[in-house]
Amino acid sequence: MKKSLIGGALMAISAAVFAQYPTKPVTIVVPFTAGGPTDKVARDLAEALRKPLGGTIIIENVGGAGGTLGAAKVAKAAPDGYTLLLHHIGIATAPALYRSLPYKTLDDFEYLGMVNEVPMTLIGRPSLPANNYAELVKWLEQNKGKVNLANAGLGAASHLCGLLLQSTMKIDMTTVPYKGTAPAMNDLLGGQVDIMCDQTTNTSGQIEAGKVKAFAVTTPQRLKTPSLAQLPTLDESGLKGFNVTIWHGLYAPKGTPAPVMEKINTALRAALKDADFIKREEALGAVVVTDSRVGGAEHKKFVQAEIEKWSPIIKAAGQYAD
Repeated sequence: MKKSLIGGALMAISAAVFAQYPTKPVTIVVPFTAGGPTDKVARDLAEALRKPLGGTIIIENVGGAGGTLGAAKVAKAAPDGYTLLLHHIGIATAPALYRSLPYKTLDDFEYLGMVNEVPMTLIGRPSLPANNYAELVKWLEQNKGKVNLANAGLGAASHLCGLLLQSTMKIDMTTVPYKGTAPAMNDLLGGQVDIMCDQTTNTSGQIEAGKVKAFAVTTPQRLKTPSLAQLPTLDESGLKGFNVTIWHGLYAPKGTPAPVMEKINTALRAALKDADFIKREEALGAVVVTDSRVGGAEHKKFVQAEIEKWSPIIKAAGQYAD
């Protein structure tokens, strides 16, 4: 009888503690260096989360090893809701890119909800003879073995999109990896490489300025951004089912109490409806997630589907990050 009374008292105390969460600053770990696209999303989200969550939010950048160092830190953190992870598509591609991961993607995290998706565009050097997607396909066929496809490095969004593009089109290209988007874009502008598939956050300005040739977007629907609205989708252009976006999600260590996760998810849902946050994301070329994936269960299902989608493509390419 006494044991049950003690147990009941402990549960009551725990419930009271969870109800007061957060009582100290919450840290969102960004597994990349400061100043990049994911860091910007995290800082915008932190601003939108502060009011509905009711506490201070700190951003901690833990870069290295393609995002796996920061992810591992959160996986090993205390499951109390005070250390969270904001990660992009890399959390789903790492199981194939790294033969040895210090965590299990689907087992070592609690899934809190998705945040946004960033479309991608297929672009070419300004001197490329093709002026639309149909002409590009014809040019690629005529120049097999001679086409250079730039990317920002192993595991980067442009690398992943390029792998899927070659796999879907069944055309092999010479992949030219760079250390970042900026040098890759510079060589594309200078004509040293032929084509690249990268996020709208990196390509919109060049497309608007007419400095590159734009052929298509990678989403199932056309984009609403004025400068990109006339671009066809790769799906409608003949690559049926082609869909690549760079998405972001929020995670907590496995074992984080359900009441805490519920409070974070409630705050996340409010943040995703914040007008200023939506405006900031639109300025980045990102689309805020509003469907069922803002919930933890659907978020996890989506990540599992992305792992299943990308793993065979990455393994077929035989390119590993470790």
